[in-house]
Amino acid sequence: EANAVLVKAKAKAEAIQLLAAALAQQHGSAAASLSVAEQYVSAFSKLAKDSNTILLPANTGDVTNMVAQALGIYSTLTKPQPVKKEDERFSKAVLVIIDALRFEFAHFNPAKASPLPYENKLSFLHHLTTSQPRHARLYRFRADPPTATMQRIKGLTTGSLPTFIDVGSNFATYAIQEDNLLAQLVQNGRRVIFMGDDTWEGLFPKKFFRSYFFPSFNVKDLHTVDNGILQHLYPTVDSGEWDVLIAHFLGVDHCGHKHGPDHPEMAKKLTQMNEMLRLGEDVLSHLGCLGPDKVGADLLYPGGRSLVDHLRNDTLLLVAGDHGMTETGDHGGDSEKEVNAALFVYSKTPLFGSGPPEEPEAVPQVNLVPTVALLLGVPIPYSNIGEVMAELFSGDGDTLSAALQQLSVYHINAKQVDRFLRSYSLVAQDLPAEQLQRLQELFSSAVEEHTQLLIQVQGTTPVPPELESRLRNLIGRFQLYLREARAVCTQSWARFQPLRMVGGCTLIAASCLLCYVASELAAVSDSFYRSCLLYPLLWGLVGVFLLGLAHVFTQEGLDLLLVSSWAAAASQLGFFWHWWGRYPKRARLAGSQPPLASVGLRQRLRAWLGMAFPMGILLFRCGAMFSDSFVVAEARVAPFLLASLVMLLVGKLHWDGRLTVPEGPKQQLLGFSSYRREIWYLLCLVAVLLVCMRLSGFFHQCREEIQQCRPSLFLSPLASLRNTRAKNLFYLLCVALLAGLVYAVRSWLRHYGNLNSSDPLVLFVRWGFPLVVLCIACYWAVASSADDSLGKLQELVQVAVVAFPWAVYGLASVGLLLLLCNPMTVFAKDTRESAGSIVTPYLGVPSSEVDFLHVIPQIYKRMQESQKSRLEGTSTKATVAAYGLGSVYSAALVIALTLLGVSPSFSSSWRPSCCCTSTHVPEALLEMLFFYSTGHQPVFPAIHWNAAFVGFHLDHSTNLLPAVLVGANTFASHILFAVGCPLLLLWPFVCEMPGSQRKKPKKEPREELQELEEHMMEMRLRESPEKFSTALLQLGLKYLFVLGTQVWTEGGWLWRRLSKRKMGYCENDGAL
Repeated sequence: EANAVLVKAKAKAEAIQLLAAALAQQHGSAAASLSVAEQYVSAFSKLAKDSNTILLPANTGDVTNMVAQALGIYSTLTKPQPVKKEDERFSKAVLVIIDALRFEFAHFNPAKASPLPYENKLSFLHHLTTSQPRHARLYRFRADPPTATMQRIKGLTTGSLPTFIDVGSNFATYAIQEDNLLAQLVQNGRRVIFMGDDTWEGLFPKKFFRSYFFPSFNVKDLHTVDNGILQHLYPTVDSGEWDVLIAHFLGVDHCGHKHGPDHPEMAKKLTQMNEMLRLGEDVLSHLGCLGPDKVGADLLYPGGRSLVDHLRNDTLLLVAGDHGMTETGDHGGDSEKEVNAALFVYSKTPLFGSGPPEEPEAVPQVNLVPTVALLLGVPIPYSNIGEVMAELFSGDGDTLSAALQQLSVYHINAKQVDRFLRSYSLVAQDLPAEQLQRLQELFSSAVEEHTQLLIQVQGTTPVPPELESRLRNLIGRFQLYLREARAVCTQSWARFQPLRMVGGCTLIAASCLLCYVASELAAVSDSFYRSCLLYPLLWGLVGVFLLGLAHVFTQEGLDLLLVSSWAAAASQLGFFWHWWGRYPKRARLAGSQPPLASVGLRQRLRAWLGMAFPMGILLFRCGAMFSDSFVVAEARVAPFLLASLVMLLVGKLHWDGRLTVPEGPKQQLLGFSSYRREIWYLLCLVAVLLVCMRLSGFFHQCREEIQQCRPSLFLSPLASLRNTRAKNLFYLLCVALLAGLVYAVRSWLRHYGNLNSSDPLVLFVRWGFPLVVLCIACYWAVASSADDSLGKLQELVQVAVVAFPWAVYGLASVGLLLLLCNPMTVFAKDTRESAGSIVTPYLGVPSSEVDFLHVIPQIYKRMQESQKSRLEGTSTKATVAAYGLGSVYSAALVIALTLLGVSPSFSSSWRPSCCCTSTHVPEALLEMLFFYSTGHQPVFPAIHWNAAFVGFHLDHSTNLLPAVLVGANTFASHILFAVGCPLLLLWPFVCEMPGSQRKKPKKEPREELQELEEHMMEMRLRESPEKFSTALLQLGLKYLFVLGTQVWTEGGWLWRRLSKRKMGYCENDGAL
């Protein structure tokens, strides 16, 4: 790009000189310089728009300095440090990348008599390092977090440091625009052949002389990529029509995701990689580990030779892991096991001047880029900040010649880094000036010393010992410069936009305040949400329109994020303006105060404590987000906070008299046993909840910061369990719990009068739910034994693994559609069918289900009469009479939650007529607890990528569907609790019991008896639909308030962490 800009600028300069011959040569150069500056600013403006960042050259207001700056930058860009032909040690290179090759997988420990499945399997690497110590060496290959595959590929080819922000594009690979090793190889006429992970196709389009890409996203597929590589690897090597060959194996990584490292399948995969490298004829007897799609022996080992035998003397072999893996087989964070990969270097000619050290040396991954570039004789990529591995340039010569060779490559490496830092500092101002000045002084002094030392060495034979000592000292100074330069870039390469961050936090805080104020006002004003909520919408539309006009007149690109932010700000401003101007001060104060003026001091104190304690828990949880220790231990904090609220619930029930048997006429009317039954029912619910909270700890995922944590056995897939008895026990337990859940839902629906019609939804609940359970149970069975099946049974299993999930998807979709079309699960009768009374007298005590069906209309007599009067007086539309026990609203929600896969159920005993914020606090804690209890953690390694392939055998053609599946799995707790949020309003009506009428003003015994007999449950909501909709609005607003408060504090914590470290990743924790 720099060359193209310069050519264009020179062409313009020549045109100016021809057209204006009267101008002097200096003026023509000035015109050319101005054109260069114009192209320079235009290029950075385009970069800023494409990358959505603020990136402008320095001194944009000073034309003279801008021209000088542009010419200076392009002069450095177009003059890369040349590489001498004698520095080229190899003409060919083979790079074998074994994805997720942790150092422990490659290191061989002869003292271990009983190694684990992942230990001592790559024995051939140990054989080469011990038998040929000057030809082979094993390194600890330190990866820079995040340890996602795409970010590691970028680091291995560019020599730069990606950040945690880049992990969002891990599965949406875009072409690498910056200079990289592959681009330098292609520009210098080298033929690069690739085979393996198709991620490289998106990162380096049209860069390969020949390529064999295989789908990489399906982590359940252990063999497709590896066997595809083995089919092409050896014929390609033998053909000789290549200069650089890259083979990216994925079987080890996928085996870790599917089974974990401590599994027999991992031993098979590592053995397969060892056999791919190993020398000898006996490898042909181990081809059974290749999996179901076995590769023929003639393709894998032509003539009985291994990969090492196929290499020539001028070929360099590199076997590397892009990252490691945790004990559960995951990666993406920055734990020691994730960043500790392996690198093996081998050549048939001597590489090292001495044998390997006792403890393998640790090498940063970015050091591979300048090393390979100089070994192959191509320029180092422009943005590289890695340090050359100088020991690879020792060769067969004596100590002095090896030192001179190392000094030469260090000098080239340092000049490249200095050129990059100079150009980068002119464009971006995020590198500290004092540190840049120190680096410049260190580099200048080292270069000056290098020039003097070379003159003295060339003129002196033999070289005196003091010169040799100065030579070693100078090498150390170049090393110091390169390492300090990398440290400065590491600490500074995270450019944030504080203004937008402040704006985002302000918008969230204003949204939380809006939700709270609107919920309080909705409780005292029936028409509030119709009038006051209309103005924010109008203000937001006006704001978007004006901002769009501004972009049109200024001819700038439309930033959707900025437009939506201004629209939100305008709508919030409209709401507060209308609220403040329409309602007087007294009304505003009355709307924000609870209705406690009419109660006594004791009752007011109880109500205040009932509100203050949950709000205190919420504030404590939000404040704890600013402590790293609480963030790491949040999975343990959530059950403690929730248990505290549960104990508060028990105390509140006792204060309200719900745990004591009252005396008086109600006991005589309803009996002593009904109160005892209600009390024991509530206490049993509390006990069950506490037990479930305690048991949920067995399903927590481990975080890399907690070293003493051990992965839970319950989180392991059934297919990875080696104990057949334990596998069968787990399977039967899971199926029993799933069947019990569906049976409980159906029993609950029947108990409250549902499922008594022949509508499609009722039929689906009766027969569709058991069918869903059957399909899930069959899928678990075939998925747990898919790897053990053989022959034609394997093909049948592969079909079943896809068919059963799709059957569940289809049944759930049909159920949700039926629920949306007609959510009624009770018998309904058109009121136009009979003009007379639909209630017939019945004498006697109901003793059977038929009798109860006759008694049901009696309960709704008053509702029928009021409904008929409204029909005759106000409307002629047909209405229906529903015959059920008042759970028609909650029944639809329960069915929806069951179809979506809900597991826990929480019954709130607070009165829903005023769903206060304290009701949502335990719900928020339950969301958090359910998130951790399903094996999730807010870290990248804990993402369940397997969810993207439930029902899909091959790779996806698009990232949309797997993103939906993984997102639904990750945020299942939040989705389910959001859908079930209206149950906070409906559930107490369903559970309407005599005890709920306690401690109300005394009434006449006849009125009291009539009220106790008429428990209309949810049908009470039909008598006042406006209050019902207002209550739902208030419920949703307060739910958003609690949720937004947590998001706001989490955003503040993230800002604090990033501003504290000013880095794109965290060194000691993966809390991001």
